[in-house]
Amino acid sequence: MSPDEPALELPGLVRDKVAEGRAKARATRARNQAEAAITDHLPVARVLLDVPLAHLDRTFDYAVPVSLADAAMPGVRVKARFAGKDVDGFVVARSEASEHEGRLTPLRRVVSPEPVLSPAIAGLAADLAERYAGTRADLLRLAVPPRHAATEAEPTPPPPPRGVDPAATLAAWAGHEPAEAFLRHLATGGSPRAVWHAAPGADWPLLLAHALAAVRSSGRGAVACLPDGRDVARLSTALTEVLGPGQHVALTADAGPAARYRAFLAISRGAVRVAIGTRAAAFAPIHDLGLVAIWDDGDDLHAEPRAPYPHARETLLLRAEREGAAALVAGFARTVEAEQLLTTGWAQEIAPTRARAREVLVAISGATDFELERDPLARVSRVPKEVYDTIRTALTAGPVLVQTPRRGYAAALACERCRAPARCQGHVPQTDGQLRDAPRAPGGVAPAHETTPVSLREGALPAAPQMRRSPWPPPAGHALPCTGPLRLTSRAEPPSCAWCGTPAPQWTCPVCEHRGLRAPVVGESRTAEELGRAFPGARVVASAGDRVLASVPKGAGIVVATPGAEPVGDYAAVVLLDTWLLLSRPDLRTEEEALRRWSNAVALARPGGRAIAVGDPAQPALQALLRWDQPGFARRESATRTEAHLPPASRLATITGAAGAVDDALTLLVTPPGAEVLGPIEVEEDSWRVVVRVPHRAGPDLSRSLGELQRVRSARKLDPVRVQVDPPSLGF
Repeated sequence: MSPDEPALELPGLVRDKVAEGRAKARATRARNQAEAAITDHLPVARVLLDVPLAHLDRTFDYAVPVSLADAAMPGVRVKARFAGKDVDGFVVARSEASEHEGRLTPLRRVVSPEPVLSPAIAGLAADLAERYAGTRADLLRLAVPPRHAATEAEPTPPPPPRGVDPAATLAAWAGHEPAEAFLRHLATGGSPRAVWHAAPGADWPLLLAHALAAVRSSGRGAVACLPDGRDVARLSTALTEVLGPGQHVALTADAGPAARYRAFLAISRGAVRVAIGTRAAAFAPIHDLGLVAIWDDGDDLHAEPRAPYPHARETLLLRAEREGAAALVAGFARTVEAEQLLTTGWAQEIAPTRARAREVLVAISGATDFELERDPLARVSRVPKEVYDTIRTALTAGPVLVQTPRRGYAAALACERCRAPARCQGHVPQTDGQLRDAPRAPGGVAPAHETTPVSLREGALPAAPQMRRSPWPPPAGHALPCTGPLRLTSRAEPPSCAWCGTPAPQWTCPVCEHRGLRAPVVGESRTAEELGRAFPGARVVASAGDRVLASVPKGAGIVVATPGAEPVGDYAAVVLLDTWLLLSRPDLRTEEEALRRWSNAVALARPGGRAIAVGDPAQPALQALLRWDQPGFARRESATRTEAHLPPASRLATITGAAGAVDDALTLLVTPPGAEVLGPIEVEEDSWRVVVRVPHRAGPDLSRSLGELQRVRSARKLDPVRVQVDPPSLGF
């Protein structure tokens, strides 16, 4: 008992309770005093708070209590008082003094003593925030996964060391020049930069694994980004074969919070020095980074869909510059951005030898007069005779891959006679928006639910009585036509609306009153059905949508897949159907994207295999595929864009939002010299877009201007707009 506390004449039990309460109070006072006392060693913590507001994107100084002095080290998660509430943050640095002249608020607590934000990643986030006119808080959400306390308590033992066979590495890269010099430079601690054009049929996961192993043999680490989980799994298998188990980690979103955090800690603690994964793996805190690599950088999955929309390629290249690491941009196709790296001399080219590039023979149906004499319909048929012959011959040697751009059965229908698009003739009430059939009109046709379904023949529907046209606009109180596109979901089902789902077995063309229907574009299900009838002895499987196959099932003869869903297999032949459909997209990168998708499919053919495309033989992208000259196509595309002042010769930014918000943004934006403002145009209902274009050299000035715009708008609490710097796609 303290001398100043009066003695109380109380019963024994009550006296003990009072003493216990006084002891707890003394302990609480002592703890509060200790927490209030500020440490003498580095008493100021600079904290980056998790606040997404642009005008608050800076570090704040907090006092470090004595009780937190040992734990509040740079890189740890903390809680700090801000705007009347506790906010998450990261300690970026500790210092002796603060520029703030008043009293500093002490840190509330250290969430975990585990340092999860390295100085390199903190600096990278700051550079990316400036480049993309975003905030560091948004970028750190991508870089640092959420904490998993139980996983954090687990130790991370380093894997046993394992040597790398240099001879196996050089043998794997045979046929690509000058790969040998690039690999030797990596193995001796150098930092070369290369753009790799892979040969058709190349086992790219094995080659990339050997490149990562070459860096690892120099004692440094490496990180590689891939488009999706299937590619990550393939590279992971190859790395296990080359480096051994436990020598790398895979970072993917679908791994689960515990597994992903465990992999992140293995990298952060330095136990593992090789990380692979999807776009977020670009922020992996590799110790002593020696190589950054990205596969298929043209895939739109590398573009982050959340603000500030960083691209994995740009993140990795910026990181290579910051940390003095080597860089490898690779793929079967080549983007104009990768070509620009070669044009400016920033990187050197690695390409297949002439013989290696011709190991898969690529042809275009109906490309010669001789082929047209054999099949006059070769250029108008969806599946010409030459394609059937190729499939029939290849089935004797192995599976055949057929790529078709559309999934489903028949995603769109048209009138068989006049080719007018087939639209839904069901009606939607103007009052509550519920779907219902049109009422029976005098002399008209009964609603769909009162008719007897008809069996569908291939090509057309049976004839039916004439249908009266509905007046437009409908009288007050009447239902509005749905007008959604009709589609077929299977051979046994009648046409139905893709919007409201109403069956339309009695559809009549409102233009010519014909009842026949045709499918101008068919999906992978219909294609598989037709090929199954043409080749009854072959097993046909489909891969598309939510039924994507990782590899070719055993016993499969023909695999019909949409672009990006092709199963990995040792194909004897590859067929590309409906090539015109990939070229019909109104976008700046239409031809580049089409060539990339075709190249990835053709590359699945085995060495000595064959690929055939159905399309216009004079189309430049198909010609590049025929010659396996994707670099030449990228050079021509880059030259065309330079003449038109389009990326990458220029830098673009888009501002999207409501009309008033976009107008306010243009008023506040201070554009750099030489900037062009294109628009605004309405891109969606009540959504407008402006494009700001500057010369490439003025790109940093544009990013800084947009960043200042975001800070001003945030401070004034103006209506939000979406600011995107260097969007990966810009539709026309």
